[in-house]
Amino acid sequence: MATAQDLRRIALSLEGASEAPHMDRAAFRVGRIFVTLAADGQTANFKFTPDEQEFKCMLAPEAFAAIPNGWGRQGWTTATLSKLKIAELKDALITAHAHALPVPKKKRR
Repeated sequence: MATAQDLRRIALSLEGASEAPHMDRAAFRVGRIFVTLAADGQTANFKFTPDEQEFKCMLAPEAFAAIPNGWGRQGWTTATLSKLKIAELKDALITAHAHALPVPKKKRR
């Protein structure tokens, strides 16, 4: 069973990640936000691709659910932390983190 403390520890261990307030949540970003943590620490919203979202929700419907709005159609997915194993949480964080990494600027010649 994963906790808010597990999410915070793993998220901040990822390259370049930082934490800052975002509305009523804690946001973890590297370039862009890749996950937000609810104030009560029970759920987190992850940035996946729509295909990744569909796979996660199919694989573990008790843990993952698409956010029911335009954000959800973009891949944002809610996870109930208590329904995740630590390895599942880490995998979700690594996946979401990869989508938020800044794109390297091309060198001009």
